This record gives sequence, C-alpha cells and structure tokens, in this order.
Amino acid sequence: MATQLETASGNVDAAAVWDGPEGDHWTEHATRYDAAAAAFATALVDAVPVDKHSAVLDIGCGTGELTLALGRRASAGSALGIDLSARMLDHGTAAARAEGLDRVRFEQADAQVHPFPSEAFDVAASSFGCMFFADPVAAFANIGRAMRPGAPLVLMVWRDLDRNEWVTEFRAALAAGRDLPTPPPGAPTPFGMADRAITTERLSTAGFDDVTFTSVEVPMRWGQDVDDVWPFISTFGLVRGLTADLDPDARSDALGELRTSLEAHTTADGVCYQGSAWIITARRGDAA
Repeated sequence: MATQLETASGNVDAAAVWDGPEGDHWTEHATRYDAAAAAFATALVDAVPVDKHSAVLDIGCGTGELTLALGRRASAGSALGIDLSARMLDHGTAAARAEGLDRVRFEQADAQVHPFPSEAFDVAASSFGCMFFADPVAAFANIGRAMRPGAPLVLMVWRDLDRNEWVTEFRAALAAGRDLPTPPPGAPTPFGMADRAITTERLSTAGFDDVTFTSVEVPMRWGQDVDDVWPFISTFGLVRGLTADLDPDARSDALGELRTSLEAHTTADGVCYQGSAWIITARRGDAA
C-alpha cells in the first residue's frame, strides 16, 4: 500500500481530516458505521454492474466494505480501493487477507490527482466517498481517464441535508441556541453532490454521459438502544465538530439534548433515523 499522498493541487484539507482524526474514528468504529448504513450498502452493491472478470475501482473506499463486496464478485478480475486514510486502508487490507481475496488491494491515493493507469478499469464506484473533492471536475476527469470508454460510474452520495433526519436532528439537539449555517450547494461537504443540476454539469464537463439519479430512502440504524449507541454517537465527527467551541456547561446541555433525541428515536428495531441518498450512475464518454 502506498504511504504518501499526491496532495499537491489536490485535496489537502480533506487529507488532513481523513488521514487523521476522522479516519481514526471510522477505523475504530468500522463495524458501527457499516451497520448504520447497511441498507444503503445493499442498494449500492446491487446497482454496480460487476462480473467475474471485471477490474473495479472503489473511490474513497474507507475501511473497504464496498471494495470487498465487489471484489468477491470479480473473482477472476480485480478490485482496487483508494482512500486518503492510511489507517482505514490498513483495516481493508487486513480484511482482504483474512478472506484470502488476493485480487483485492488497497492504495493510499488522492483520486483528484493520482496517476492512474489509463483505461484500466471496467467500472468505478463509490460509497459516500466522492463529495469532498476540492475540484470535482478535475477529480472526475482524472477518474474517467482511468476507465475504459463506455465504462459505468456508480456513486452513492447523500441527498440534501434537510432530507436526512439523522443530520437535522443531531444539529437541532446540538445547536445550543446558535443559528447553524447550512453548507452551500456543491461545496465539498457530505452534501456536495446532493444538487442534481450541479452534479450533472460537473460530471458532464468531466467527460461522463447518461447521468441518472435514483433516490434511496432508508433508516439509519445506529444501535440497539441509547446506552449501546452513546459511546459511539457522542464521539461521532458531527457531534465533536458541533460541540468543540461550546463551554463545558453548554456542551453538557447540548449532549443531554442529543441523548433525549436518541431516546425519542428508539424503536423496536433500535435507534433509527431516516436517511436519504442518491445512487448516481453515469457512463465514461468515448473521448474522456
């Protein structure tokens, strides 16, 4: 696995976060994260056209759940997962070795600037890993050059913030009297690809055709009950970010509000909040 990122003219800010505290948290709680988004993962895997001989690229692969799932299907092909986080990639590498998936590998790389081999992949996919590019057009053009002409691109990305109850409820609980800003459409945030018009224009400019959007509306299940989920949720990146600047009393009150919200969303199926995402499909143009 590569140990150095090509961050010049790339995603310097994202690399600092993901190859650091955020990547560490995701690795330590990989099972929790995967379980929370399990319904999204199933929908995405079903949407990616992979056969036995496919060469697959997974962009922003994290701890490798999607890479491994697609690599199992490409049993005579290959699957490469790339990410900014060295620690998350180590997790994926260990999982592939444990399963004996010799054709699945992981590499630390910035997809916006990484020198991929030309026209090497039959399909590229991503599970919530493509929303943070500093220059989305440059990133997708670079990814497109690594794909064979006509190859499919399949992305899972969050829809608008206000459609995702797990975000709106967490923000409301932790606001502590503040008017929290909403990220502008298209900005490099978890919701950076939520706007259909902006995303379609960017993908088209980067050399992709036939851009389509399919909505996936499913619950996020965070755990069995509040006591079970609290050690995870209370250290979640969104929670850490929204409480970092609060004084101790305000932070304690905000966390109390969050715990109350979790209790209100505890059902027979566990602690559940509604989630909303797009599955975006596109095709690499012949002249990418």
